[in-house]
Amino acid sequence: MPILQPGRNVWCIEHAHRAAVLVDAADFFLAVRQALLKARRSVYIIGWDISSRTRLVGPSGRADDGWPEMLVDFLVRLVKERPSLEVNILIWDYSLIYVPEREWLPALSLGWTTPRQIKFRADNDLPIGSAQHQKIIVIDDAIAMTGGLDLTIRRWDTSAHRIDEHARVDPRGSPYRPFHDVQLLVDGPAAQALAALARARWENTWDRQAPAIAPLGDPWPDGIKPDFTEISVGIARTLPSSDTQPGIREVEKLFHDSIEAAERTIYIENQFLSALSVADRLVARLRARPDLEVLMVTSEIHESWLEERAMRPAVARFMRRLREAECAERARIVCPEVSDSQRSVWTTVHSKVMVVDDRLLRVGSANLNNRSMGTDTECDLAIEADGCGSGDITRIRDRLVADHCGVSPEAVAGAIAHSKSLLHAAETLSCGGHRLRPMDESLMLASDTPIRIDSIADPEEPLGAEEFMSAILGARPYRLRLSKMTKLIAAVLFLVLLSFAWTYAPLGRLADPEYLQPALHTLAASPFAPLLIIGGFLVLELLAFPITILIAATAAAFGPWLGFIYAASGTLCSAIVTYAIGALLGKDILRDVLGRRMQAIRRAIEQQGMLTIAAIRLVPIAPFAVINVAAGALQVRFLDFIGGTVIGMAPGLLLMSALGHQAMQILLEPTLPSILLLATCILAWIAIAVGAQMAIARYKKSTS
Repeated sequence: MPILQPGRNVWCIEHAHRAAVLVDAADFFLAVRQALLKARRSVYIIGWDISSRTRLVGPSGRADDGWPEMLVDFLVRLVKERPSLEVNILIWDYSLIYVPEREWLPALSLGWTTPRQIKFRADNDLPIGSAQHQKIIVIDDAIAMTGGLDLTIRRWDTSAHRIDEHARVDPRGSPYRPFHDVQLLVDGPAAQALAALARARWENTWDRQAPAIAPLGDPWPDGIKPDFTEISVGIARTLPSSDTQPGIREVEKLFHDSIEAAERTIYIENQFLSALSVADRLVARLRARPDLEVLMVTSEIHESWLEERAMRPAVARFMRRLREAECAERARIVCPEVSDSQRSVWTTVHSKVMVVDDRLLRVGSANLNNRSMGTDTECDLAIEADGCGSGDITRIRDRLVADHCGVSPEAVAGAIAHSKSLLHAAETLSCGGHRLRPMDESLMLASDTPIRIDSIADPEEPLGAEEFMSAILGARPYRLRLSKMTKLIAAVLFLVLLSFAWTYAPLGRLADPEYLQPALHTLAASPFAPLLIIGGFLVLELLAFPITILIAATAAAFGPWLGFIYAASGTLCSAIVTYAIGALLGKDILRDVLGRRMQAIRRAIEQQGMLTIAAIRLVPIAPFAVINVAAGALQVRFLDFIGGTVIGMAPGLLLMSALGHQAMQILLEPTLPSILLLATCILAWIAIAVGAQMAIARYKKSTS
């Protein structure tokens, strides 16, 4: 039985005239550069992260072809010289937790300031908690590349992985540790299939079809010798489940089926090892095949705090699952180390490679973690030998081991042939300070944080609001079931009590300008004024305080500039918090009250998204906090919600901050001239907001 089975563990199997394994970013970036120079009509760059500041250079660390080194400059010159060429760039619309690691405002550097032939999109068409993790480059539908590498910073390195490498620095000039990754380059029908996959992701973020083109020319990069010719290539995907489509888990099934087909060796390179379903199948196969050996290469140290806290406990469980089996001596988890006479550094392993015997080679974007099995989008390529290609697959494995050990692929092949053991060869081969060391189990400590970060960072499926809260607070012992009428009565009772508090209780004094203005002046003298103001916005908006009065009072107390900053910060923070409350707590109530109409309202908002939210802000139909809670409950896209809030509130914030003291005086001592001034300001507010909405609508229409 073949391992690759369309409809089960691969989407399709397509022919490739040539395929080449590109080891490490220096070779990959050079191949991309050379292929782009041959592009004539269409380029798709799909990634998890793409940086305009990436230096597109090869092993020499510099460009010698007369073209710019930086990616954005290179692409701009490319499209200017070739007016018929279109470059489409898509990245994940990433979470805020990755802001420190990424380029700020990539849409500005890669989209708004570049020629119209360069089109940039951020992929937010994914469920909550999911990421666009596919990494695909397609040129003229003739060649395509996929693997673990993005065209971003802190990726470039050569296969030498020297401790000191002058070109291995980020745009600020800061050096980083050796970095290892792998990409697969294909042509022919296999490239056309990847082009269809890239277009499908592009179309999901843009309401416009991207028609396929006939392959044009031969953009195969110069100097890249194929490792395989005339072969079949399987494409495995992960797509998360959503309201509109079921999930696709071909990546997971291919991992399982490949392990169950192994007879002698399994070689794995992967950034993360946390999927216990894979660990269980490795243990089962090791028990079933006494001669089987498993070698797994991963990173000893992760780069970010989140990865350290989320993945280390998960890797510890993975290692424990293997160690507790009686066949543990035939499985190793090792990490590449580079040393000289004075120091040692670990190589960052970012690759996603699997080699089963001399039968299967797999290269792609999928990690061996839970996210890649069912939460994120992934794309892996697999080559299954039909007899004549088995030696080529073995040579690829030997080359990868050789790079980590500092020896030649022939030395690895000889050591394996002599000892009859892949593990023995990996443990004993070492040259030039390079070696593979067993992972230090003492570093595999349980997380000391009060919540299970790994259950949020590495879920098996997209996280809904209830699952997110359960991950933080733990599973609820019971679920209180109430009738629709009971929920409706409770909501009405809450509003009545809130109205009573504002009318008869001391809470109503807060809305009195004569009381509010002196209170804010007192806060202005405190060194903690910014935090107190933002906290005040949060608390008062939970109590449905009039946002306009609060903005005007803040501007009057702190002046136009600080007042604007504090009011804008407080407004956005309170909007986000009340939106989150709606997302976590309000969905069931709104669904019970509105029934099917809730979905109709949600679809109506999604059609215009940001503009609808901006219009509601412009002519508020309910208190600020109520709108936020409703938007969260209706699952309005977060970026549409924030963007609409900024567009709708910005004119009012600017005008109220500029008037500040005058606005408070109008509220304290209304006169006919002051009322006319306020009315003029409101009309100006409406005109500016409507103008901004019309400009954005026109821009969207022109780009669709």
